[in-house]
Amino acid sequence: MYKLIALDLDGTLLNSDKVISAENQHAISLAKQAGKTVVLASGRPIEGMLDKLNLLGINGENDFVLCYNGSMVKNVATGDVIHQQIINGAAAKKIARKAKQLGVFVHAFSTKHGLITTEHNPYTDIEADINGLEITEMNFEALEDDHPIIKVMMVAEPTVLDQAIANLPVELKEEFTVVQSAPFFLEFLNPLANKGIGVAAIAEHLGINASEVIAMGDAENDHHMLKYAGLGIAMENAMEETKQIADHITVSNNEHGVAVCIKQFMLEG
Repeated sequence: MYKLIALDLDGTLLNSDKVISAENQHAISLAKQAGKTVVLASGRPIEGMLDKLNLLGINGENDFVLCYNGSMVKNVATGDVIHQQIINGAAAKKIARKAKQLGVFVHAFSTKHGLITTEHNPYTDIEADINGLEITEMNFEALEDDHPIIKVMMVAEPTVLDQAIANLPVELKEEFTVVQSAPFFLEFLNPLANKGIGVAAIAEHLGINASEVIAMGDAENDHHMLKYAGLGIAMENAMEETKQIADHITVSNNEHGVAVCIKQFMLEG
């Protein structure tokens, strides 16, 4: 019997209008009433998830949230960090230099300055609006080498970013966890940070086995948790690569795929 379900937000729990449908809300409520643990697992900071957590009632002392694609896992009620793997200013500067060479923008999340960018661009506003964050424009070379950075992102129009990905040096792929969370976002994380490790940290904290975990997602940054979970589910709208690694493919995020799977796998056996 599955005891925990980890849900990606964009493209999975949220529909195309960035809304959690009434059907998904009801299914999550039923799962919680049945004693199941529901975890939101996103690339967003917790500030960009609080409204969703409160809407779903995932805000108690036994509730946890996975932020920044697994770089940080927190207890929702207390704010206590149960798992964290971040990078530093030296890494951010290295990635920013390469981003400039590849002709793409760069964002980062600093524990001191919040959302930072070397140059304000259209995607900066998207990131700030989604997460309700202020933007700090700064030269990354001014960061101290040990400045705590949660994650760094290369950002560009999809065809430009695709070209940058094709020309990404092997050493960067080896030094960081590199995942594409959206057609215009390529994320660089601590090599020990990903959604799979984050979900595993929550499961271990709660005494739940991987075989008792469901994970649902639609993109490359969900792959680690889909592989970790006893049941990895891809949305019908998922990337083809995501579907290939999934154990099960459900209907799309606009057809309440989360609700369908909760009822199928958590509430009806």
